Amino acid sequence: MELSTETQNILKNFSEINQSLAFKQGKILKTVSPQKNILAQAEVTEEFPQDFAVYELNKFLGTLAMFNKATFDFNSDHVKIIEGNKRVKYVYADPSMFVAPPEKSIDFPEAEIKFTLTQTDLDALMRASAVLHLPEVGVVGDGSKMELTVMDVNNTSTDELGIEVGATDKTFQVVFKHENIKLMRDDYDVQISSRGIAHFKSKGSSVQYWIATESSSKFS
Repeated sequence: MELSTETQNILKNFSEINQSLAFKQGKILKTVSPQKNILAQAEVTEEFPQDFAVYELNKFLGTLAMFNKATFDFNSDHVKIIEGNKRVKYVYADPSMFVAPPEKSIDFPEAEIKFTLTQTDLDALMRASAVLHLPEVGVVGDGSKMELTVMDVNNTSTDELGIEVGATDKTFQVVFKHENIKLMRDDYDVQISSRGIAHFKSKGSSVQYWIATESSSKFS
């Protein structure tokens, strides 16, 4: 088995959510943040033959970078990464050492808010949050239009960015922590529930994320 560039990019993204990953037999990769407020999942082309765990994903990916086209030989307590006459023995971690995602799929509640988040708008939003030094990202509806914005919920007299993403007949202010928006660069179908959770589904791949909204969110 080889790991495609796409799968390695997914693993790199997942390492930003949790440095560790419990691989499961099959094609589904899942991770959860240590605070359990971000869950991510992807279906990859590779099929992993067994369960195993990696404690430091970046170390694992750095090891793969030592090879041009590595293959994998899975064993009970380690995997051999092989190319030509070169090999690395990579020892598995104990999955009880880190927070692992739930086995069951999320039963997503009814979503009151739906829109498309483009890569262009996502890039602009995250750039504005960094440049303006604002800690939260918001989705705001005023009963007419729906906008993406950056904010500081503890300071209403801050600079502001607005990106209109659709129309709405509802009034709401959904708040996310900037550091929780750990999405791969892509377009997303977004659903948000007033029960404190949002779902981001990639339009270009199988990657999807469930991200908790902040308690400062408001729905009228």
